[in-house]
Formats: sequence, C-alpha cells, structure tokens
Amino acid sequence: MNVTQENLEAAQRRLELARQAFKEFYAQCFWSSDPEHRVVEADIPWIIRNLRHHGGHRGYRIVAELCR
Repeated sequence: MNVTQENLEAAQRRLELARQAFKEFYAQCFWSSDPEHRVVEADIPWIIRNLRHHGGHRGYRIVAELCR
C-alpha cells in the first residue's frame, strides 16, 4: 500500500467519524443546523469546533480522533 492510498483511507475514516459525530451529537452541538445536512470534508473544522465547545468529554475524545 502506498502513501497516497493510506492518506485517502485516513481521510475517508475521518469523514465517516465526522458524519457519525454529527448524528450522535446533533441535539447537543448542531441543533441549529439542518438535521439532514450531508457532512463533507470542508465541514470537519466546524464539527471539531462544536464538539470542543459543546460535546463534553465524549466530544473531546472524538475530536482527538478527528485531529490525528
């Protein structure tokens, strides 16, 4: 497996984690957003920011994974 493929797989895992976090923390962190919003790569900084501010300890743990 080459570096490019590894980077692509890491980006896909990160995006999937951000999508799961949006669904799981919707009521706590993202309540003012459309519940049907489709999270894309450009949304990840927004997801991280809201999880840090409103996600509690569990949110911080997910942020740690997203920032790897």
